[in-house]
Amino acid sequence: MTHSERVLLDADPASTPNGGADALLRLEGVTKNYGTDVVTHVLHGIDLVVRPGEFLALTGPSGSGKSTLLNIVGLLDRPTSGRLAFQGWDVAAMNDTELTALRGRGIGFVFQLHHLLPAFTAQENVFLPLLADRGRRDDEMMERASALLAEVGLSGRAGYTTNSLSGGERQRVALARALVMRPPLVLADEPTGNLDSESGAQVFQLLRTFNQRFGTAFVIVTHDDRLAAQCDRVVHLLDGRIESDTSAG
Repeated sequence: MTHSERVLLDADPASTPNGGADALLRLEGVTKNYGTDVVTHVLHGIDLVVRPGEFLALTGPSGSGKSTLLNIVGLLDRPTSGRLAFQGWDVAAMNDTELTALRGRGIGFVFQLHHLLPAFTAQENVFLPLLADRGRRDDEMMERASALLAEVGLSGRAGYTTNSLSGGERQRVALARALVMRPPLVLADEPTGNLDSESGAQVFQLLRTFNQRFGTAFVIVTHDDRLAAQCDRVVHLLDGRIESDTSAG
């Protein structure tokens, strides 16, 4: 069965936590275990809906399951049980090739460690996802990368290799890269964790700017309560369960 033939999951707002008819991402009863002889239970029945354009913080102490949940939300790992739908598609029904294509075109990633290629220029790092998707370089991808670098205030740094940039500049390049495919969802894992307070505030403001201007949904893992308080919604994990889910205002 091809990707185009996959059956969409039904979206019943009455049976889905926080609604669900307009869900960008929907998890129902998701669990994650590791090991066979000795089984470690990391996530326990996670119910979560992320809607288009949401700006959501994911918080919790170390060991609460944030990274595991982010890997599942980012389609980097599969749950042990439960249902996961992204843009309505039943992820469990997809093979690895289909899942990789959906992830590459639908989800952007910003990590605490930016994972840029140091010998490549800022522009080249930004358009790499487009190059991987299209298989060849073209003028449009270079123009799109240049435009995004201008959006994050780095138009004058496009031709610099990333190992010559500051930490804050590298993280802004990483943000531009995450957005180059124009994904509906960006996952940011401690995006300001390695930055000083000024650079961190600049990067966070850029996340918010892109959220508001383009309607991109963001899920931001953070230990910084001040940043979480500036998000529209805060989901707090404890011991692999959602302890609270609160919205601003």
